[in-house]
Amino acid sequence: MTMHSATLAINETIQARRAAGEKVLHLGFGEAGLPVPDQVAAALAEAAGRNSYGPVVGSHEAREAAAGWFTRRNLTTDPDQVLFAPGSKALLFALLAALPGDLVLPCPAWVSYAAQAAIVNKHVIDVPIPAESGGIPDPALLEQALTRARASGAEPGVLLLTVPDNPTGTVARPEHLREVCAIADRHGLVIVSDEIYGELCHNGGPAPSAASYLPDRTVVTSGLSKATALGGWRIGFARVPDGPWGAALLQDVIGIASEVWSSLAAPMQAAAAYVLADPADVTDHIAASRRLHATVARAVHNEFVRAGATCRAPQAGFYLYPDFEPVRADLAHQGITTGAQLASALLERQGVGVLAGEAFGDEAQGLRARVATSLLYGESAGERWEALRSDDPLTLPWIAGSLNHLRDALAALVP
Repeated sequence: MTMHSATLAINETIQARRAAGEKVLHLGFGEAGLPVPDQVAAALAEAAGRNSYGPVVGSHEAREAAAGWFTRRNLTTDPDQVLFAPGSKALLFALLAALPGDLVLPCPAWVSYAAQAAIVNKHVIDVPIPAESGGIPDPALLEQALTRARASGAEPGVLLLTVPDNPTGTVARPEHLREVCAIADRHGLVIVSDEIYGELCHNGGPAPSAASYLPDRTVVTSGLSKATALGGWRIGFARVPDGPWGAALLQDVIGIASEVWSSLAAPMQAAAAYVLADPADVTDHIAASRRLHATVARAVHNEFVRAGATCRAPQAGFYLYPDFEPVRADLAHQGITTGAQLASALLERQGVGVLAGEAFGDEAQGLRARVATSLLYGESAGERWEALRSDDPLTLPWIAGSLNHLRDALAALVP
């Protein structure tokens, strides 16, 4: 029996508490928390009459736009290499179902990877992440893990990377990624590279991609839920490698898609075609959101460090992964010895919702949690627009109030 996704479950729990009148600081769910640009909404509205089924892979218009989007990001792509779906999550599942072999996974990693692997009966081979950043396995440990896995009867076949990373909010070093790809090549692994946060590097630069180092066996997935904050629209897309192997894989995924989701909703394909053409209103919106994500994530990071936690500095997206190990003794006096107990204490005693590291495959005894900062920008579209346009969003009353709430909560938890 599969469990309710931890990220969706905590979102629903916190929403229910808020509806009941509780004051809860929502740091548990990775929704991008920003409004829809007017021109993007107009593109969707204009396509509202498109109510026919389309090709499983997506319209030529959408695939051509996605191919151009990849090509402008130094990954030359033909429209025939692209597939659309209702969210990248569906594509990740279809790829795991289509590709042979067990799943090699950095640890910690986004909650749904291991859950999806379990649904399609793949073993999960966990490999710790490097100390500097998440999203990829530690190159120094990967080869050993593959050898041990084969000795125990597993069949490593798929390596799933997330660059930039959820849950740590960091970007893998290019030299580490290159080494990981070289090991994957030696062991005949296929890489699935989840790059949905690729537009949100805080320094404005591109994130490194496994497709640059192992182009013939890397599948890239992305979507519009993070950079353009269109999570509820469920628009995902994938790029398979050029050549016969990629074409065969695409056909396998099309077969799965045709039986599961048929096609991405036609109006959403029109919206995707507009966004992926990189019009100025979209690229400006993404640049502004990148600045806001970086500013607020840094401020939240400072609060956790002030409270005694260690935490990688945020580099992309809107996540942090604080570790309260330095204050374990203080927390133990309050009966807090695991990540789940830490998350429970923050929610029940202090009204702060986070997700325990255990949900991301981390050890249960670790005092770690995934913190999402993107729902601090405001409750209404007006507040979120103001945050997006502000030169100093930390002074806005609702963001300043949230930071004060967090500061007080952490001070009460770790006196």
